Amino acid sequence: MKVVTVDEMRRIEAASDAAGHSYAAMMEQAGRAVADAIAARRNVRDRQVLVLVGPGNNGGDGLVAARYLADAGAHVTCYLLKPRDPAQDENLRLVQERGLTTVLADEDAKWRRLQRLVREADVVVDALLGMGTRLPVRGTVAKALDQMGRALAARRQPPREPLTSLAAPVAPAERDWPFVVAVDGPTGLDYDSGALDDAAFPAHLTVTFAYPKRGHFRFPGAGALGELVVADIGTDPALAADVTLEAITAAMARGWLPPRPLEAHEDTFGKALVVAGSVNHPGAAYLAGAAATRAGAGLVTLALPAAIHPIVAAQLAEATYLLLPHELGVIAAEAAHIVAEQLEGHDVLLLGPGVGHERETAAFVELLLTGAGARRRLGFVGAEESEAPPPDLPPLVVDTDGLNVLAEMEDWPKRIPPASVLTPTPGAMARLTGRTVSDVQSDRVAMAQSQAAAWGQVVVLQGAHTVVAAPDGRTAIAPFANPGLVATGTGAVLAGAIAALRAQGVDAFEAAAAGAYLHGLAGDLAREEVGATGMGAGDVVTRLPRAWRHIVGP
Repeated sequence: MKVVTVDEMRRIEAASDAAGHSYAAMMEQAGRAVADAIAARRNVRDRQVLVLVGPGNNGGDGLVAARYLADAGAHVTCYLLKPRDPAQDENLRLVQERGLTTVLADEDAKWRRLQRLVREADVVVDALLGMGTRLPVRGTVAKALDQMGRALAARRQPPREPLTSLAAPVAPAERDWPFVVAVDGPTGLDYDSGALDDAAFPAHLTVTFAYPKRGHFRFPGAGALGELVVADIGTDPALAADVTLEAITAAMARGWLPPRPLEAHEDTFGKALVVAGSVNHPGAAYLAGAAATRAGAGLVTLALPAAIHPIVAAQLAEATYLLLPHELGVIAAEAAHIVAEQLEGHDVLLLGPGVGHERETAAFVELLLTGAGARRRLGFVGAEESEAPPPDLPPLVVDTDGLNVLAEMEDWPKRIPPASVLTPTPGAMARLTGRTVSDVQSDRVAMAQSQAAAWGQVVVLQGAHTVVAAPDGRTAIAPFANPGLVATGTGAVLAGAIAALRAQGVDAFEAAAAGAYLHGLAGDLAREEVGATGMGAGDVVTRLPRAWRHIVGP
């Protein structure tokens, strides 16, 4: 699904209107979609609905929604921030014909009517300002937002309970928490930058139209949306053909995930070699190997320091193991030739989860990538050794620890094969680029795109709404923002899932995007079942197969 800027959306709407699908028709579909989304989540019959109507098109969408909500049996009041002329405004005329209550802010002394309406509302629809918002919000809109914020805060105070309820807290009734719905986005959202006015109040549900906007995936605004629904308003998809940024959907991921044929055999799903772990981070090796297994790789070989083999093997029986020499529990430099000898026959090499960044490990990575210092014997035992050529590396997935090692190497992008997948955290991206984490986070899409082009590799910039960018400009956003996914080890799970898809023959960009979606969905399933607090990377691993099933069906 395309993700557009404000200018791109305006261009699409104008082209649609010029082609005969008018602004009025788009507004009718938009307002109906808002009403349908509300009715699908709340019983609106005989419930009090307050629609806050702004002066522009966003307000028009709200008036249409008010009409359909009334048709569904709701008691609807429209609070108009500014007067509208029913002779010129078809949507207001239709609302008045239905006998719906309309209140003008100009006639509401000290906002008392608004405050009462908020106190009584079961559903509040925010249709004050849409894409045309300029921050900070000023004038009457700013005053209305302030009053709304106060009224909502007053309603959300927990009820006083007797002392005995401390042993069994009583959850507030649904009636004490009005369901807030934003039309296109909360008033006070900048739809390009994601900036959010201080007076904006968050929504439980946001219904946007045709395509999500970039600001829907950028914080702090992204944190005020609640559930985001994208509604069709009849625009021709061809009008967005030149938009390069997309949000990954289940349908897109379904098209990228490889089939699982009944006649499969041991080689059908590929072989993944995972170089991971150290004495300080044995769990990362387990998580990466388990994720590669759970995401469908046919054979997973874990290459790890021999010292941690008993710990990892006790948890992961499904993998095979390649034991590596180590120095005080980290992979030693001489392990490079052992790994190089095992590369043939593997479809992907995952490098980095939990390897640390000690000097010995850095030397190992450099030797593995360049072949410098690797040796081969000539003749019989004890005979002279000579330099070996650089190993023929399979497609590479490089995790954060591997990237931290690469960041210390000169010209590191030239040392890894093309079509590799790099999965930096914001901190690792900052180290790789010499920027600050704030710089990275200020425009994650632009950062991922620029570095994918500069390095000639697929970049998976981890974080809320993980960004996947290819050197050719293709860019996708994973629609998941889950605080549980900041738990230690979840990056290893992501890298393992991507490596599994590469092993199964999925191309680099598609494997990265599908892996990010699979990982994010598994994280959401874990959060739903165990909660974001205390959720661990292991909870994500065990839900990868269920996430796969959610995407492709039973």
